[in-house]
Amino acid sequence: MVIIADCGSTKCDWLLLHGGRDQQLENTVGFSPFFHTTEEIKTIVQDEHRAEIVELALKAVFPNAKVEVEHDLLAAARATCGRTAGISCILGTGSNSCYYDGYKILDNVPSLGWLLGDEGSGTHLGKALLRAKFYRELPSDLNTAFNEAYPESMDAIKDRIYEKGANAYLATFTRFLGDNLQHPFIREMVAACLGEFLDRQACKYNGYQYVPVHFVGSIAYHFQEILVKCMEDRKLKAGVIIRKPIYQLADYHMHPTD
Repeated sequence: MVIIADCGSTKCDWLLLHGGRDQQLENTVGFSPFFHTTEEIKTIVQDEHRAEIVELALKAVFPNAKVEVEHDLLAAARATCGRTAGISCILGTGSNSCYYDGYKILDNVPSLGWLLGDEGSGTHLGKALLRAKFYRELPSDLNTAFNEAYPESMDAIKDRIYEKGANAYLATFTRFLGDNLQHPFIREMVAACLGEFLDRQACKYNGYQYVPVHFVGSIAYHFQEILVKCMEDRKLKAGVIIRKPIYQLADYHMHPTD
């Protein structure tokens, strides 16, 4: 059996390959070394996976397993670029990008995390929406819709933001953006956030105009119409946009000579 995991700060996909095309997808909550200790990560895996999965997945728990641990950017690059050069980006709860030569990551504009960066991410979009709400900038129809969707007080929302795990909480407000995506105000807001990501990340790599720019993540997937338009405005070559890279990543590892 081979197990491939794609883990973010909010959710983790585990793909079990039983040989050939026999596949089984499992899900757990995500974990990040920035927000979780070693013991917390082990507890997440032990609580949410049966012993067989843990035995093969984590050497720290069951040392008989052969484990390969790499950055999620390499997973994104392998899933989107395969064995060709390109820029691979992550747009989910957080955001990141890299320049990949078909074998390894050559360059990475640093991701500054949700407090200083994560442009274009769910956290960034959530903050943009809440700023518009708090600063009384939402058009009246959107303001009414927001109050109906989130009946709790704004003080309660603000208090929740400053608790642990605020990045994931902020990203939940992207559902409102998706539900109201045809509103000009929302489209402009989303385009501004995605455009900021492209300007500060994708457009910083040497030769960015000549290779495809690929994306993985729920934000890229659900807002891909606006994302593609933002790329066209910057004369970027739009590559593939996939929500979850786990299956493409499995193909990469199961067909090493393709």
